[in-house]
Amino acid sequence: MKFTLTRAGQVLTVILLAQAATFYGLSRAETLPPAPPLAALSKVIGTWTTFQEGVVEKEVQDVLKADDTLTRSFSSPGFPTAVGLFIAGFRSQRSGKAPHSPKNCLPGSGWVQNEQGFANLTIPGRAEPIVVNRYVVQKGDDKSLVIYWYQSRDRVVASEYSAKGYVVLDAIRDNRTDSALVRVIVPVVNNNVDQAMNTATQFIQAAYTPIRRQLPA
Repeated sequence: MKFTLTRAGQVLTVILLAQAATFYGLSRAETLPPAPPLAALSKVIGTWTTFQEGVVEKEVQDVLKADDTLTRSFSSPGFPTAVGLFIAGFRSQRSGKAPHSPKNCLPGSGWVQNEQGFANLTIPGRAEPIVVNRYVVQKGDDKSLVIYWYQSRDRVVASEYSAKGYVVLDAIRDNRTDSALVRVIVPVVNNNVDQAMNTATQFIQAAYTPIRRQLPA
């Protein structure tokens, strides 16, 4: 007989595991692995070149509470649109800091979700494809494709619940709770979502390994 947890059961399981991890972790200092600053990410990745460096506004950072952030726009010859890259790194989540899901942030900025799902992306050097969240959002006449995932070392996780569960397990097993949110946004031109997805895929395939090097090992 196959046993499947309901959404409420998943939430309860994560809460109970978090409580157990907190109780267990209070007795020892957390391991905070070193990591280079995200700003050290190369501004040229393959054929992609940075043309704009963004800044996270203070009021946003006050809510986000990330230990490090990066906001950049890249372009590449042969691709009709630019790509926006955002990374939020968290060295520890024991004090209540945690990545905010774009599913919650984007509607607050006026974007309406049109499509949602997952995508499998083949990454050079990885044996298995990574599974990422894939969203199409719209604000007025503007439409964008949003790809995002949670990264903890070599682990790529799409589900928010699974990401929280892994943080709890890492706290118990490895005495660390570091993680990062990686988000890629591509404008949809002429309602051509497939074209935007191809642009996002090409960028992620080039940028995944350099991004991974900027995060704790």
